[in-house]
Amino acid sequence: MHDTDALDYDWPTCVTPNCRRQLWVSEASRWACRPCEDATAKRIAELPALFRQLDTTAALIKGGSRGASPTSGTRTPPIPPRLDVLNLVSPGGMAARLAAIEDAWRATLGWTIAPWRGNPAQAIPHHIEFLANNLLWACSSYEEVGQDIDDLRRLHGECTALANDERRPGRVQIGNCPNTVDGQLCWTQLTATAASHRIRCSGCGARWETLGEWRDLRAAQERVLAEAAGVAA
Repeated sequence: MHDTDALDYDWPTCVTPNCRRQLWVSEASRWACRPCEDATAKRIAELPALFRQLDTTAALIKGGSRGASPTSGTRTPPIPPRLDVLNLVSPGGMAARLAAIEDAWRATLGWTIAPWRGNPAQAIPHHIEFLANNLLWACSSYEEVGQDIDDLRRLHGECTALANDERRPGRVQIGNCPNTVDGQLCWTQLTATAASHRIRCSGCGARWETLGEWRDLRAAQERVLAEAAGVAA
């Protein structure tokens, strides 16, 4: 005589979409299996370093067209951004995706939603700390954790793919040097490369090394061009 209740019993499986394996006996009270928890913990721990790598001017100029040149004598091309990188390091990118998971966990736990934490670089360490500290709870007690594990897997995959992108666009022309030396405009062609966020003029030795200095460079170039256009007129 068969026990019909035993025959009808469905052994619990991991709720992670890409896993769905049967849980071990020791995991029977959990929603997500231990291998998924371990893999997620590793991904969470790696996200801050991936963010820092992407959030650099070197990453932002990566992907410019090879051998780009000014389109005319009165216009300089913008420093080419990578929109896929910008989307991840912007306020609506990685930080927002981590915050959404944290907020859902906090709501389920009955905890206060975390306050505003500044820009993405300031906020991400806080999100990471919360998720790392509460991952075991989520895998054990939060029914919707499978989707969050999958979201973290996809986020980690996107960041890793961009950080490991081996494309090299070569040197990208970014306009002329607006520096004045002994009353003379330098106007040497400047170039940038994905291998370094530093720009150095080969003519006068002027340097620009930060994103703020890049903006100053572009403003100075535009002033020179505007003055030249005024004289021509």
